[in-house]
Amino acid sequence: MTARSSNAAGWLYLINTVLLTVHEIDAAYWHEWELLRLPGGLEAFLVLHIPLLGVVLYGFWRVALWTRSARAFSYGLAFVGIGAVVLHSVLLAAGTSQFRHPLSLLVLAGVLVASGIQIAVVRRFPADLGGT
Repeated sequence: MTARSSNAAGWLYLINTVLLTVHEIDAAYWHEWELLRLPGGLEAFLVLHIPLLGVVLYGFWRVALWTRSARAFSYGLAFVGIGAVVLHSVLLAAGTSQFRHPLSLLVLAGVLVASGIQIAVVRRFPADLGGT
């Protein structure tokens, strides 16, 4: 793998992380825990995001160094992004009023595009990558 390829993977991971983080800020605005009927309200929603954000940031570190786990973290983040878009597409099709703001929709579209490109780029990398 070239340095250019790993650099592209790092940028795609970062872009997708930023878009997903903005989506989660938007999710707090729309009270997503109520929409999904998650127990614990805002407090549980915020506490849940502490380990989630930790894993995402740890993944960025692994991708930046392009270690053996970089591919798994890249695919993981991309599939989380696609899952978020699918979930919200289903909710929108069901007629929910949340996440209909143009910027909310634009962020979700950005997540879908970034996730798709991320998968395509990482898929081309050789399997035997980096160190630990």
